[in-house]
Amino acid sequence: MTAQRLTPPVLLALALSMAAAVSLGITRFAYGLLLPIMRDDLGWSYTLAGAMNTANALGYLVGALSAPTLLRRWGAGAAVLVGAVGASAFMALTGFFRLPEPLLLQRLLAGVASAWLFVAAGLLTAQLAARHPGQSGWLLGIYYGGTGWGIAASALVVPAVVAQGSPWQSAWWALSLLCAAATAVLVWPVRALNEVQAGTQDSARSALPWQRCLPMLAGYGCFGIGYIGYMTFVIALLREQGVSAPSRTVFYLVLGLAVVASARIWAGLLERCREGQALGLLNGLLGLATLIPALTSQPGALLLSGLLFGGVFLSVVASTTAWVRHNLPAFQWTQGITLFTVVFAVGQVIGPTGAGWIADSLAGPGGPGGLSVGLMASAGMLWLGSALALMQKPLGR
Repeated sequence: MTAQRLTPPVLLALALSMAAAVSLGITRFAYGLLLPIMRDDLGWSYTLAGAMNTANALGYLVGALSAPTLLRRWGAGAAVLVGAVGASAFMALTGFFRLPEPLLLQRLLAGVASAWLFVAAGLLTAQLAARHPGQSGWLLGIYYGGTGWGIAASALVVPAVVAQGSPWQSAWWALSLLCAAATAVLVWPVRALNEVQAGTQDSARSALPWQRCLPMLAGYGCFGIGYIGYMTFVIALLREQGVSAPSRTVFYLVLGLAVVASARIWAGLLERCREGQALGLLNGLLGLATLIPALTSQPGALLLSGLLFGGVFLSVVASTTAWVRHNLPAFQWTQGITLFTVVFAVGQVIGPTGAGWIADSLAGPGGPGGLSVGLMASAGMLWLGSALALMQKPLGR
């Protein structure tokens, strides 16, 4: 018997979730913790600070577009390991530069590697879920919920490094070590699921019916634009509002742990919904969570925002993979997952710089008023995405 049959699928999904922890939880979202410190030290505007995550998202877009070719040539397992090693290396290199140009380049290259990792591991998880249909929503939720482990680890590591008086560069090196540890864990599920990778080779038998997916794609694009403004700037906003450093750490830790918990919370919804209701509902809740810190700095409300946001936002990503599984034949899953990843990446390219530009435009150098309006705009975009997603009908096979 193969290792895949002998190993409980939940354990395999949990190990694969380290790919989400690296590609999004650390490589993408840990930057929000370092943004205020780097901005103070380097004299950045909020527009330039947002451009760092825009560069990362642009790299993610390049990686998503090139992922199908990579999967055909190397297979999903190799793509997972190459992406994980690359993301770890580029995170470390970020700590060696101070000028904007090389930092932007490093963020872009980290985005490319993280997209390869995220798409390839997501495909393996989707194929694992197909072999266990009774647990499919749960397994997908575990994988995407791994982002929360990355967020929670970052919330503990970055403040601890900074509190010792170390420069922000040291925090990037510490985060790179976290990525390297997660990469070591990924070796096991890649080997165990090696025989599953055969399905990645014939994903181009027929054209994807993307025109019939437009409401879902548009709603997901709005999600990409809206959510990333929150994840990029919410810590900076809390700092501007006078929230203490320990409270900011608790906020981000709660957000990350809520991401992990969301795997179970929304599993049933992802297994049932073959239309756009799951994406519509989750986008709507996410808009509410995004609006809260723009309106108040009350501690209880802020914790509610982090709890709600963390409990929802990665389930939005999982909902698109679940929708692909429900509505497309297995040989088109690579195409479907890649298409949604590209739309996701395009939204993330627009979101951070857009929110930063609003902050600079409305508050001079970027006071809390400008950041608050930027988050309001992000919430509006999420609600637009909710309305669009609810228009999606099932495709049929």
